[in-house]
Amino acid sequence: MGSKTILNGFVFLVFVGWLFIWVMLPTPTYKNSWTPHLLIKLNSTYFREQGINLLLFTFPIMLIAAVSCVYLHLHNKSTSNHRSSNKVQEYFRRPRLVIESLGIVNAVELIFAAMFTVLLIWSLANYIYISYGNLHMHNPAEKVWMAKFRSVALRLGYIGNVCYAFLFFPVTRLSSILPLVGLTSESSIKYHIWLGHLSMALAVLHSVGFVVYYAVSNQMIEMIEWSSTYVSNVAGEIATLVAIAMWVTSLYKIRRKMFDLFFYTHQLYTLYIIFYLLHVGVAYTCMILPGIFLFLIDRYLRFLQSKRSVRLISSRLLSCNTFELTFSKNPALTYNPTSILFVNVPSVSKLQWHPFTIVSSSNLETDKLSVVIKCMGSWSQKLEKQLSSSPDRLQISTEGPYGPSSSHFLSRECLVMVSGGSGITPMISIFRELIYRSTIQPNTKVPKIILITSFKNTSDLTMLDLLLPITTTPLDISNLECKIEAYITRENEPQQHESKQQLLVFKQNPKDSPISAALGKSSWLWLGAIITSSFFMFLLLLGLVTRYSIYPIERDGKLYHYSAKIIWDMFLACASIFIVTSVIFMWQKRENEIEGKQIQNVEIPTNSPVGNLCGIERELESLPHQSIVQATKVHYGTRPDLKRILFGCKESDVGVVVCGPKSMRHEVANICASGLAQNLHFESISFNW
Repeated sequence: MGSKTILNGFVFLVFVGWLFIWVMLPTPTYKNSWTPHLLIKLNSTYFREQGINLLLFTFPIMLIAAVSCVYLHLHNKSTSNHRSSNKVQEYFRRPRLVIESLGIVNAVELIFAAMFTVLLIWSLANYIYISYGNLHMHNPAEKVWMAKFRSVALRLGYIGNVCYAFLFFPVTRLSSILPLVGLTSESSIKYHIWLGHLSMALAVLHSVGFVVYYAVSNQMIEMIEWSSTYVSNVAGEIATLVAIAMWVTSLYKIRRKMFDLFFYTHQLYTLYIIFYLLHVGVAYTCMILPGIFLFLIDRYLRFLQSKRSVRLISSRLLSCNTFELTFSKNPALTYNPTSILFVNVPSVSKLQWHPFTIVSSSNLETDKLSVVIKCMGSWSQKLEKQLSSSPDRLQISTEGPYGPSSSHFLSRECLVMVSGGSGITPMISIFRELIYRSTIQPNTKVPKIILITSFKNTSDLTMLDLLLPITTTPLDISNLECKIEAYITRENEPQQHESKQQLLVFKQNPKDSPISAALGKSSWLWLGAIITSSFFMFLLLLGLVTRYSIYPIERDGKLYHYSAKIIWDMFLACASIFIVTSVIFMWQKRENEIEGKQIQNVEIPTNSPVGNLCGIERELESLPHQSIVQATKVHYGTRPDLKRILFGCKESDVGVVVCGPKSMRHEVANICASGLAQNLHFESISFNW
């Protein structure tokens, strides 16, 4: 505990210092006092004008990322089932605002949003104040108001750079920074969306401002200039056009109706990054480099992991257009409930990757990993059609798992799980984990379970059969106190429905491997090694190139091309990441293959008893299913009265987990935010619906 506390405190101090530099950056003190002294101390022939920003803006975040890996490794080794959050943390995590455009916002998010807004206003005000005191007329005919207008447009670009410094952290799936504040890449996507909208608004204002300035000052020729001594206007214009295309297609209504268009257009981010960096130059690149550097490490790791074909064991097809895929898993791979797995089926689409909730428990099902897929789009429908044709083998690649760093909500006195439609899937993983704790770990405190689930039709009730895994070992869940309230919203009475399940078992291919962690057992330590080694390799190569290629030219009074410097930076960063990550990944891949060969084919019972919750006549074929059927009450033609149910919980410590349509999540958040619900602790699962 002592070492973790020290590391946590160290990371916090470094982060505060990094933020302080951002606060001081636009001030006269930084420009007139700090910068001259820093130039004297850091004027090196190895880094030239990048030296200051590499030290102040890049190095602190890379240090935090590396130290965080060590902290998370120690945290995983000492993880317990006890709740780790205190009353202060729970107070700040309680929902405070529920807004349609922003979603569910808690106190911590409000504080950080306010601080970030203040930082942007502070920076813009100081930049304009300094620039207005030292106006520079770019041609004799330029008027004062033109110079001021240009200055504002330029400073809006500076402020946009602040947004870009944070933009890539939320979309780094294997991040060592996000778990420190209790976030996952899935739950923090909304921050990427907020920052994306803000940065794009600033970029458009910056670009339009300069177009107007060039027009009124008769300098339109500047728009087609690719300067060798200063920023490239053409590169900035290309970056802006690409960004606008990404921005427009990412708007909520377009993204929901034409997801493929959004997905493929968003892959232009590589092109955008290249031209954006060519526009801003090496000094400003160092300010946003940490986010991009860590994102590239994550992206390349994901690419390497996705090249492996995983071993698909079986598929369970339900009558409600839903199917469960079960894969072989390395027993050393562990994950928490509500984790997700990205799946790619080349025979359906070679490019599309889709995230699905893992419904299995890594503790209960040590050698298997299962996901549930609801047929809601063309991709899932094509996959179901292939499965229905009973193929001998199906080639599948996966990425992940990714999930929360803890599951402290499992130690509450009572756990209320609210779901709508396919939002039941993360509840299945929680249910199976609690089965493990109540049966395999009888001395572990297990909360009382209340599952509130809403479906459209009677046939969807078969989703509840997934609460129990397919297993050869009988499960006794009599120690698990559970109550299930199922609501059928579009039918007023039970409907006769043919409830059947089809279990397909696939032939095993020696080339397929069990799902394993990308970097093996000590993933966080190996990730820390990748971050540290690749960053120091980048610094070493950058120093050598600058000292022996760039400096000799500039020493003789010549100019090294402005864009060539940033091309060197991009190439060396990518080369360092690719070399180090490839070496460590291949080393771990060999270890995983050795362990994979020791894993025997997983036995799947083809005659496993299955409960039936769909029809009027329910067959009680086994004790676990009998217990679930007895615990289930089905309501027809109505929706759950969530306020009555939640306020009816008399326990002093109630965790409320919700996953479903936005309206359902917002309703539950509003109830938990009420002053009358002090015993309710909101544990939203942030899926993008």
